Amino acid sequence: MINILVTGGAGFIPSCLTSEMVKNPNYKVVAVDNFLTGHKLKISTSEFDNFQFIEADCNNYDQMKAIFDDNQFDYVFHYAAVVGVKRTTDHPLQVLEDIDGMNHIFKLSANSKVKRIFFSSSSEVYGEPVELPQHEQTTPLNSKLPYAIVKNLGEAYCRSYFHEFGLKYTVFRFFNTFGPKQSPDFVMSKFIKQALNNKDITIYGDGSQTRTFCYIDDNVSACMTAFEDDKFVNDVINVGNDIETTILELAKLVIKQTNSKSKIIFLPPLKEGDMTRRQPSTEKVRSLLDREFLPLKEGIEKVINSPVYKELNNL
Repeated sequence: MINILVTGGAGFIPSCLTSEMVKNPNYKVVAVDNFLTGHKLKISTSEFDNFQFIEADCNNYDQMKAIFDDNQFDYVFHYAAVVGVKRTTDHPLQVLEDIDGMNHIFKLSANSKVKRIFFSSSSEVYGEPVELPQHEQTTPLNSKLPYAIVKNLGEAYCRSYFHEFGLKYTVFRFFNTFGPKQSPDFVMSKFIKQALNNKDITIYGDGSQTRTFCYIDDNVSACMTAFEDDKFVNDVINVGNDIETTILELAKLVIKQTNSKSKIIFLPPLKEGDMTRRQPSTEKVRSLLDREFLPLKEGIEKVINSPVYKELNNL
């Protein structure tokens, strides 16, 4: 039996990851979350005997030590974090508290002989783009936002613990990922909810800023392949699609696909955190997928028709 810890287990991406992991009866998966931003409805794996959920806070060392002591973890996926551009810019001190959780998880992993740790970083570390596409090894990391700084520090923890203790790692730099379980304060989920309710779709600025959108199944598949096939050990991977879409184009597409009567309303630009463009180099992540990325329209359709999305958003 392979013992795996997933932190942030009631969050969007980690809950989808654990749902895939538990399909393998050789994996014993323990997920932890403090429900600061997670949701109980996202934990859909309770019927599996090889899954356990524990309500705990990574920032509480005693809680996490007890969990590590009770389980001999072989692998750790540290995904717990305060997320969302507006939330992280409005509450920067809360974001900085994630440093405590990283310190605890890395220290306990090294002390308990974990074989490899997987860290969820973010495209935010790149900041305002100085080159496109944004490449894992050559593009400078120039964001000064607390969220990005904490993610960059997490990457430094990975390199440092490997250097000092031989703790192997893989860093996933997640670009915009969407799916039925995503919280409604993220752009894709927010637009779809507004459109389905025929409410105004709100855009910060003029909507010319671009993002690339990766459906959750592609995200999970790439990360699972990196884990199971021992790919990109002690390395960094951009996990995301490379097709740019403007936020205005996205709003129009969502309105069309939902047959919505929503109008598009432009709000003043965010003071910080809303980068003009974002586009990952995808050579590495494409090598982990046995298919093309799911097209944006098909992903939106999957979300619209998902009972889970409707339940989470009271639709």
